Amino acid sequence: MCRSLYIIDYMNFYIITLFPEMFDSYLKESILGRAIKNKIIKVKFINPRKFVSGKYKKKWPDGNISAQVDERPYSGGPGMVMMADPIIKAVESVTEKKKGKFLIINFNPRAEKFTTVTAKKISKKYDNVVLICGRYEGVDARVDKILRTRKYSIGDYVLTGGEIPAMVLIDSISRQIKGVLGNFDSREEERISTDEVYTRPEVLEHNGKKYRVPKVLLSGNHLEINRWKKR
Repeated sequence: MCRSLYIIDYMNFYIITLFPEMFDSYLKESILGRAIKNKIIKVKFINPRKFVSGKYKKKWPDGNISAQVDERPYSGGPGMVMMADPIIKAVESVTEKKKGKFLIINFNPRAEKFTTVTAKKISKKYDNVVLICGRYEGVDARVDKILRTRKYSIGDYVLTGGEIPAMVLIDSISRQIKGVLGNFDSREEERISTDEVYTRPEVLEHNGKKYRVPKVLLSGNHLEINRWKKR
């Protein structure tokens, strides 16, 4: 596939997660669903349980196999920590076989904040984005050191796992890829926008009161409209 001078026209996302089913409805609907169907973006899930070996992989008398991906943290404390080896092997199963430029991302609430500017930079520089979805008390820090991950936060709060942040990044980065949005110029960040928007009817009646669209938006004067939006 040929590339635009400034924007990559396709993107591969690889999601390292224990719960791939969490992404089903979000990725199958609306804009992202259409982009996947049109092969503008591709999303593949890799479960680190598949890469568990040794004493952490057990076969029970009934034939079932269990694969443990977490262990107690050194120094003690509550909760469990995801082990490094299964995650590293899961990531390497992709990076060692696929071509292109890879960015490996791990999530941390104390890390650099992910922004639209970040999404733009990633969409221009990388063909492949690997998203590690941590669980429990987090991921063994050696994953970041060995894989040289880039760490991002989507906000000053803690979530139960990295799946929601991964969805946020897929959505935000995909918007920057030509063909994902019906009209590429409809990206809000590329035009003067406001969080106060209106549509038909011009006058909305509710509980005996009339709520009108601001007159400036009906004027056709684009200079004044842009000034109003910047307000």
